[in-house]
Amino acid sequence: MAPIILNCMGNDHNDYIKQLVQVKNPNLDTMEEDILYHFSLGTKTHNLPEMFGDIKFACVGGSANRMKAFAQFIHKELELPGNREEIIDICEGTDRYCMYKVGPVLSISHGMGVPSISIMLHELIKLLHHAQCRDVVLLRLGTSGGIGLAPGTVVVTDKAVDYAFRAQFEQVVLGKVITRSTELDEGVANELLQCSSELQNFPTVIGNTMCTHDFYEGQGRLDGALCSFSHEEKLEYLRKAYDAGVRNIEMESTVFAAMCRVCGLKAAVVCVALLNRFDGDQITSSHDVLVEYQQRPQVLVCHFIKKRLGLIA
Repeated sequence: MAPIILNCMGNDHNDYIKQLVQVKNPNLDTMEEDILYHFSLGTKTHNLPEMFGDIKFACVGGSANRMKAFAQFIHKELELPGNREEIIDICEGTDRYCMYKVGPVLSISHGMGVPSISIMLHELIKLLHHAQCRDVVLLRLGTSGGIGLAPGTVVVTDKAVDYAFRAQFEQVVLGKVITRSTELDEGVANELLQCSSELQNFPTVIGNTMCTHDFYEGQGRLDGALCSFSHEEKLEYLRKAYDAGVRNIEMESTVFAAMCRVCGLKAAVVCVALLNRFDGDQITSSHDVLVEYQQRPQVLVCHFIKKRLGLIA
């Protein structure tokens, strides 16, 4: 009977291992210590399983202030004990990113653009791995420029695409280009869309999100310090993007989708459109209107989290 018992234990163990957050780097297994430099955390200096082992949702966004506000909002919505105004920035030892833990939710800033978010993601995925976290969903909350959408519309990303509308991310490694798929989890996207229909607070669509390398020329803006194209050429490009299913433009989604996919993590991108790029380039809405727009992805993701936790039907 012993072999049968061992086999059952082995299957249970294998299932457990499959659910753990995985990294795709065998070098980490040979390191005595892993220093997560930009988080001011480490495997020897901190008990990561004790600190983060219960995390189920890692929510990331560009702005440090916005992610602190999101953490405080989640604290209130989950009705957790303590004063939400006194939540602590776990990364206060560095000025690169901020990180707040609120029950099973991490709220982390990632700065602007692919390089900044990719550094954060490397260390976040390693953190979740070292902490032995299981069944974690990663969600990027952000702002974007809409294409053919009214300002304030929330876009749940179907595929993150590049400048040529391809669902791929190109990473240069040792002088060679590595191409990775940027398809996101369809089930999570559909859950988020269902949550939006239950809220009925603001328009929400599923569409492709184009990721660019900058805010101005890369997004076809006419108002940067440099511009080498006409208004007509800009509109032609935006029309091509729209016809390819693109509904918004931002600067982080491709690397976010690619890294999560490689590591087997379920992930979603939820961004609000601050303007319709067919109508102009500059963001002219009032401060109060923009603040309310920026809260919309937070409200939607909060509803998703509460449903996943069984706090609402």
